[in-house]
Amino acid sequence: MTNSEVFEKMHEEVVLRGMSISTEESYRCALNVFLRHYEEREIETMGEAEIREFILYQLGIGKSSGTVNIYNSALRFVFGGVLGRNLNCRMIPRRHHYREIPEIMSRTEIVRFFSVIDNLRDRAMFETVYGAGLRLSEIARLRVQDIDSEEMRIFVHHGKGGRDRFTLLSQRNLEVLREYWKQYRPNHPAGYLFYARSRNRHPLTPRSVGNAFNKYRNRAELPETFTVHTLRHCFATHLMESGVEIYRVKELLGHSFIQTTSFYLHLCNTGRTIQSPLDTLPKKRGRKPKDKGSHA
Repeated sequence: MTNSEVFEKMHEEVVLRGMSISTEESYRCALNVFLRHYEEREIETMGEAEIREFILYQLGIGKSSGTVNIYNSALRFVFGGVLGRNLNCRMIPRRHHYREIPEIMSRTEIVRFFSVIDNLRDRAMFETVYGAGLRLSEIARLRVQDIDSEEMRIFVHHGKGGRDRFTLLSQRNLEVLREYWKQYRPNHPAGYLFYARSRNRHPLTPRSVGNAFNKYRNRAELPETFTVHTLRHCFATHLMESGVEIYRVKELLGHSFIQTTSFYLHLCNTGRTIQSPLDTLPKKRGRKPKDKGSHA
């Protein structure tokens, strides 16, 4: 099987397994990097030794554990699912990934961010991200029919992992979306709610949404570490701080495992509401301890 045939069969396997388009794109990218590393050698002539050497090289040039794990998963899929090889996975272990605690915006910073947005489409878009906890790809693909004003909820169609879910539609969010609708009258052929302001009405790409966010972030003089995904982090964290149960937050975010959602517990500022057990003790103290040098 030639390398080009491997790419074709990889697409077939992705379709059969119901994997997402973004997963296929990341796997194709990983395979291209792997083949370029070995100067386009035929992939059928390679195995665990080459995968291992490739992963060690990527770590050596400073690639993150997350990126290396994507390469690892992609190559396991290609060799195992596409080529039908029984790989010895002990030779190519996944790297332990330490998830860093991200910075989140305070409510004051969020207000400042929204206050500098002078475009109605962008304000409606980013208030929806924060108000509903959407991912970057989800806001770019949000459709008009996904807004359910009667039930006050937003339908997320084919989120991460191809999963559908409902999330919140706040009253303020609904008001700004109605204002946006009256002014822009979105009528994209595919039903997208937000799209590029051009003759061809191209759907928004995640990069264009990210560029818009960066413009307003800089205008509000906020740290460069804040991204569009920061608004999703804030959605989850602020819900938990307000007392919403973690299982409910899990469903709103579309997480498969509660362990993923529990990560946001580290971001919650719960110190203001939780009382130390020391403060529950009676204020009246017992006898004053004697000094070591004193005599009975």
